[in-house]
Amino acid sequence: MGAPWNKDHLLGLEELDRDQLLTLLEDASSLLPIARNESPARTDLAGQIIATLFFENSTRTRMSFTLAARKLGADILDLNASTSSTAKGETLLDTALNIEAMGVDAMVMRCAASGGPQLVADHVQVPIINAGDGRHEHPTQGLLDALTLQQHFGRTTLEDLTIAIVGDIASSRVARSNAFGLTTLGADVILAGPESLVPAELETLVHGRDASSGTLRVEHDLDAVLDTVDAIMMLRVQFERHGGEGIGADYTTRYGLTVDRASRLRPDVPVLHPGPVNRGIEIDPEVVDGDRSLILDQVTCGVAARMAVLRGLLSK
Repeated sequence: MGAPWNKDHLLGLEELDRDQLLTLLEDASSLLPIARNESPARTDLAGQIIATLFFENSTRTRMSFTLAARKLGADILDLNASTSSTAKGETLLDTALNIEAMGVDAMVMRCAASGGPQLVADHVQVPIINAGDGRHEHPTQGLLDALTLQQHFGRTTLEDLTIAIVGDIASSRVARSNAFGLTTLGADVILAGPESLVPAELETLVHGRDASSGTLRVEHDLDAVLDTVDAIMMLRVQFERHGGEGIGADYTTRYGLTVDRASRLRPDVPVLHPGPVNRGIEIDPEVVDGDRSLILDQVTCGVAARMAVLRGLLSK
């Protein structure tokens, strides 16, 4: 493990500088053999209890945090939001305070309210890990995506690489975390999609960051930038957040990664997707399952990245 990671919580990648980000990613890389079941689990966090508080649906994030904790020897306390007292009107903060009072060592939280994890972090004494809050951030997804790209390209930083993130950017906490994380590592990021989902003001997200950071720009013509990208990340349309309002019937034709569109990418350009995948809408099944796809690599990297976060916060 590299230099100590001096944070009390992980609420977003916007707050991390390059050295902090690289420290986390270095540790995550060292933990990949455990995530791949090539090395035995560890006992770094033996005797510690991690509470998972998921107030929104999740498969990959929730299960990979559970696996990450167990592979480090920790126990898991899992809140089922649908049967918890929040269904009776208890506030998010009161729920967290009560769980803290039970003696847990950290909490992993996903909620629909942007800023929910920050609110809880301001009132508890244990580390809070943001597993996705509204349209704000999903920092561990940004970490695992950066780790996946590091592994694929065989490099630590991402200077001179152009990475396109395509789809429902306005609703996407994943896109925001990647905008911060990837540009911090030096990549130039293109946010692509229809104007209704990719407003021009998103270009201001990374203004004022370190001079060594990459750039961020918005494009509405995906085909015009296909031959300039070194990697492409597709996002699903989040109908649950806006009901599909403002999305044209030709969305797949204009912005979907179809077999034809994928064939116009350079042969060495990988395809990523944070999941869940809507096959046939933002990406064709043949591309999901094709040689370009790093989607399952992302899932494996997710376990390692979350192990690194838990270890970084709890091994102090």
